[in-house]
Amino acid sequence: GDSCCNPQSMGYIKKIVENKIPGIYVLSLKIGSNLIQDMENSFFMNVNDQVREVCSQLAKDPHLKGGYNAMGFSQGGQFLRAVAQRCPSPPMLNLISVGGQHQGVYGFPRCPGESSHICDWIRKTLDLGAYTQAVQEHLVQAEYWHDPLKEEDYRKKSIFLADINQERGINETYKENLMALKKFVMVKFLNDTMVDPPISEWFGFYKSGQAKETVPLKETSLYTEDRLGLQEMDKAGKLVFLGVKGDHLHFSEEWFYTTILPFLQ
Repeated sequence: GDSCCNPQSMGYIKKIVENKIPGIYVLSLKIGSNLIQDMENSFFMNVNDQVREVCSQLAKDPHLKGGYNAMGFSQGGQFLRAVAQRCPSPPMLNLISVGGQHQGVYGFPRCPGESSHICDWIRKTLDLGAYTQAVQEHLVQAEYWHDPLKEEDYRKKSIFLADINQERGINETYKENLMALKKFVMVKFLNDTMVDPPISEWFGFYKSGQAKETVPLKETSLYTEDRLGLQEMDKAGKLVFLGVKGDHLHFSEEWFYTTILPFLQ
């Protein structure tokens, strides 16, 4: 529901980073030929196609050939993780995920543009058939819909999240590429009312078979079996878990300056 260059959001972030780190080069990714397309694609463009498009943009940008730091907000955090896993050139150095839902979501309590008919339509569509092929291929939020009551359907039919989370087998290249990061920073909003469950922002999720009790990353099979290399990264001090008071994507400039900017310098 956002766009690359909205002066109230991503455009604002770009500006404050450039102001605080003189000489830095910042690329705010635009998917589509204009801002309206960029916003619409955040709801309706197959995530795998989005990732391919971003990988192409990064590879063509001469400023990034020596490596770059990546920062993604909300679903952008998990999409950039897919970029890290699938596209090692140019190399991603640090990944900063601000409210990214790395184990997916089961619920859509609020979505960008709360009064929008798009949100109501998305909720109904997810409830009715998140794992049907047509919905998977054309509705972004379905591609990281993780139903703990239908784990088998999720594993078999999720065309994006189940793949990057190694739910159908181990892609060693994904693992190697993610482990090449210097730091993987995950920011969780402690009063989040948009991401369900909020612990997904730290790679936790609902215990399988129900939707009340959650388990932290270290108790998930993803970690214990080390399917993505997160256990090894954790032991090497590469995982950084940050909590910030506030609702989804609500943070102060001061917090951003003191906590996030050091990872970009």
